[in-house]
Amino acid sequence: MIYRFRIILDHDSEGDIFRDIEIRETDSLEDLHNTITQSFGFEGSEMASFYLSDDEWNQGEEISLFDMSEVANKVRLMRDTTINDVTHESNTRLIYIYDFLSMWTFLVELAEIVEETEGTDYPNLMFVHGQIPDEAPEKSFETEDFDDYNEFEDGFNPEDYDNLDFDENWN
Repeated sequence: MIYRFRIILDHDSEGDIFRDIEIRETDSLEDLHNTITQSFGFEGSEMASFYLSDDEWNQGEEISLFDMSEVANKVRLMRDTTINDVTHESNTRLIYIYDFLSMWTFLVELAEIVEETEGTDYPNLMFVHGQIPDEAPEKSFETEDFDDYNEFEDGFNPEDYDNLDFDENWN
């Protein structure tokens, strides 16, 4: 079977930037990673990860391009994970992050599952919409909920070093 994905650049600016691709369900997430980087014009030389996601786009388990953990074989790897292991009719969403310094973030959604078309090479870039900006979009986080938040209801200010009540020679 062929999976059709829409990969959308997660950004706050107007205008959608996305790619529609087709790829075999038995291809690896590394194949999907390569297809995404090529379709958006990246060199593909940066670190990247997929994250399992729910219907609300909450980030779940990481599936990494390389194992950078201190304990070998603790991280699930793209090359060892087939696409149909993590996406199917009941679980259609992944989050993809490319280049952890720039944090290019993409929403990857399984749109359709179809029969393989004879004579078509896969993976297949079906549709391109919008141009990727020169730099990764900055993430904006809502802070208004934190403005009135006081973790220390007793008036304790952890930044007031002169009035902290502790023994300097405790050790």
